[in-house]
Amino acid sequence: MIYQKILEKATMNKERNASFLKSLAGKETPGFFPALTEIHHEVFSDVDCMQCAHCCQTTPPMVNQMDIKRIARHLQLSPKAFVRQYVLEDVNGDMSFSTVPCVFLSPDNSCRIYDIRPEACRRFPHTDEREYHKRSRLNLQNTIICPAAARIVDVLYSKFNNI
Repeated sequence: MIYQKILEKATMNKERNASFLKSLAGKETPGFFPALTEIHHEVFSDVDCMQCAHCCQTTPPMVNQMDIKRIARHLQLSPKAFVRQYVLEDVNGDMSFSTVPCVFLSPDNSCRIYDIRPEACRRFPHTDEREYHKRSRLNLQNTIICPAAARIVDVLYSKFNNI
């Protein structure tokens, strides 16, 4: 329930967050990445993804050819059969899982392919990556999907808004 409230707050703060995240994009702020890393670890020590799973319930992850080969092998399918059964390709050639919630999400919010999950799932919500400050649009989108991403932006805003 608390995670839903965090996401609602992020939706209400969307314009503020968009402006703040865009302000980060054009500059290298001294001390930003170490602060981001610390904030990421602090927030994720409090957030239990297994209690939330909002990302898996609402957003199909992008998949690449390596993901397809790895997961297909695990499921004992050919890559073509895996794509036919689980993947949707858009007009730009980007591929994602074809269903929401994720077909590999178990009722207890665990991932049935966790050890071999797609790169997009492993990296999500991208809040511990050096390029974070350059991806304002992605980071903003993630604040309304992931309570941890929303909390991270709130803490960053309080620390770096006036720089």
